Amino acid sequence: MADKRDYYEVLGVQKSASDDEIKKAYRKLAKQYHPDLHPGDKDCEEHFKEVNEAYEVLSDKDKKQRYDQFGFAGVDPNFGGGAGGNPWGSAGGGFDFNDIFDSFFGGGFGGGRRANPNAPRRGSDCEANVTISFEEAAKGCKKNVTYQQIETCTDCGGSGAEKGTSPKTCPNCGGSGRISINQRTPFGVMQSQQNCDHCNGTGKIIEHKCPTCDGHGRIRHPKTIEISIPAGIDDGNVLNVGGKGNAGINNGPNGDLHVYVTVRPHAIFERRGNDIHIDLPLTFTQAALGCDVEVPTLDGKVSYHVHEGTQPNDTFRLKGKGIPNIHGYGKGDEYVHVTIEVPKNLSKQQKELLKQFDENCDEKNYQKRKGFFQKIKDMFD
Repeated sequence: MADKRDYYEVLGVQKSASDDEIKKAYRKLAKQYHPDLHPGDKDCEEHFKEVNEAYEVLSDKDKKQRYDQFGFAGVDPNFGGGAGGNPWGSAGGGFDFNDIFDSFFGGGFGGGRRANPNAPRRGSDCEANVTISFEEAAKGCKKNVTYQQIETCTDCGGSGAEKGTSPKTCPNCGGSGRISINQRTPFGVMQSQQNCDHCNGTGKIIEHKCPTCDGHGRIRHPKTIEISIPAGIDDGNVLNVGGKGNAGINNGPNGDLHVYVTVRPHAIFERRGNDIHIDLPLTFTQAALGCDVEVPTLDGKVSYHVHEGTQPNDTFRLKGKGIPNIHGYGKGDEYVHVTIEVPKNLSKQQKELLKQFDENCDEKNYQKRKGFFQKIKDMFD
């Protein structure tokens, strides 16, 4: 653990950072180092793993508290922390930091009683990232995502015991995982509860450990699944895939998978809500005389007639050519903003023609110009 960087340093936040600040820092770095954006770059891959490990601890209230108090030891699997490389997540046996409080306060902050250690418990949630194109976000798609998942060991069925054997009830605590300790104090004899040191609070003794999971009943490995991304999803949205998180404990239900979506920007389209916007460059002649143009949309090109006398920044709307509503009703529109490009590097002949054109124009051709100079005249009269 000596070569590890401080988790707060990894995410670039202060120890006093809020949950939102930690999440924002994580998402920024996850995007920066995501392997999809740097294929084959081992440094980025290592940074991405480091960022995910730091966020796994600092985003979890209990793990963060242990890390703040005990450093890496607080989340090390050898001490039952359940992070920082722990192959079984938060389900590892061993030392329970609540015992520190138990020994002084008679059961910590829970009143001295603890839930049945062998009762089913829901697995923790997992996180993954996926990057999609602008068009995929607009129309929906299917994508494969890969993440680290803790699953029930298939060799032992989650019992942690070698095939042909089974765990035994701890004779020291009777399977409760807790034992009572009498302590003599100036106020008399006081009774407190603490983890059973014979079974490490599990209530079970495994005499012959499963060699596959080393007696933990669960193993961590890469998991790839196909997910459906709905049409209309936006950059920064999070998809919840139920039951695809870490396996539960004692046959408890799986947690969920949270997929953070990144949408690559488009070369032409800009999204604002469910509407999309584009800039349409026209020549001076096209704007002055009017023309028929082909306008790109998410559904292909459409023909549009530009009226004569179109001005810079004029905007026209293509109804229903925007982004579908993610909840399945209605679509946004496409707004086309006209830009007029003034020609450069004119030839001598072109310049002469423009001069002749300008000499043949009068004020009725330039209403804005006429109004502007009229206002100036009124100011000084």
